[in-house]
Amino acid sequence: MTDESAVHIPVLMEHVLNLLDPQPGQVYADATAGLGGHAMAVADRIGPEGVVVLNDLDASNLARAGELVRSKSGCRVIEVHGSFADLPRRLVDEKLQIDMLLADLGFASNQVDDPSRGLTFRGDGPLDMRLDQSGDVTAGELVNGLLEVELADLIYQYGEERMSRRIARAIVTRRKERKFETTGDLADVVRRSAGPPPKGRKRIDRATRTFQALRIAVNGEIESLDSLLEQVRSASSKAATGAESWLRQGARVGVIAFHSLEDRPVKRMFQGIEQAGDGRRLTRKPAIADEAEISENPRSRSAKLRVLQVLAETRPDAR
Repeated sequence: MTDESAVHIPVLMEHVLNLLDPQPGQVYADATAGLGGHAMAVADRIGPEGVVVLNDLDASNLARAGELVRSKSGCRVIEVHGSFADLPRRLVDEKLQIDMLLADLGFASNQVDDPSRGLTFRGDGPLDMRLDQSGDVTAGELVNGLLEVELADLIYQYGEERMSRRIARAIVTRRKERKFETTGDLADVVRRSAGPPPKGRKRIDRATRTFQALRIAVNGEIESLDSLLEQVRSASSKAATGAESWLRQGARVGVIAFHSLEDRPVKRMFQGIEQAGDGRRLTRKPAIADEAEISENPRSRSAKLRVLQVLAETRPDAR
């Protein structure tokens, strides 16, 4: 195994360990295992009596993370391939109650840096963007197949791109001549159609939001997050009343988001769980990277960690 974990730097590691507070013998579920960086750090804390459940859409990275944690810790390791929206059901199947859940919604460095995955336009590659290579739909199929209005709506909804209609029109016009096949080709058309960024706004590449929208759509990221959060809400309610749940009483749930489409629903759901009396937020404001971490790992700049703790004791109205 190549030690890609030595290259990949997990974001907000100190915050994750401080807020999840792993203890010996606990059960930890990593909803987005990546290359296993967060999981390995937690495994060191929970020790050989602990259990680590690794989940990921990327089968290759899941295998690498599993090998890393097994080789460097004495924990029992369970690997789950698929969307993290299915993770709670798999935990129930394994008859596991977990003490910690972490979902890092970013990407492993090997995914971002590999042009063949087509996740970014930094290197010219195929318009793929699938984290699970067995997935049905690629970004190329969306770009070349959606109606103009569908493409515009997708770019606006998932990319929050104000120039979505202009971009969609340019894409449809160009694809009449020849289909889009590479990330570089698409990025060039998007940049030309979107024009320069509005004055006073942060200068990001004009193709960034369109690529974000396509990646989210291809991998069903928002739907999966909404499903996971709803299952956390339901499990927290059960645990708080003493009913059986895949979340143990006192369990801590953390989500690391990288843009507002991810962070907003996490914030709202955690607030709702707290207001219902089923948990308490351990982060009133999200934990973020300090300048030292940003200097070492620029990808941490936009990371926001929110953590919720399921009530440690049953509510007064528990039956």
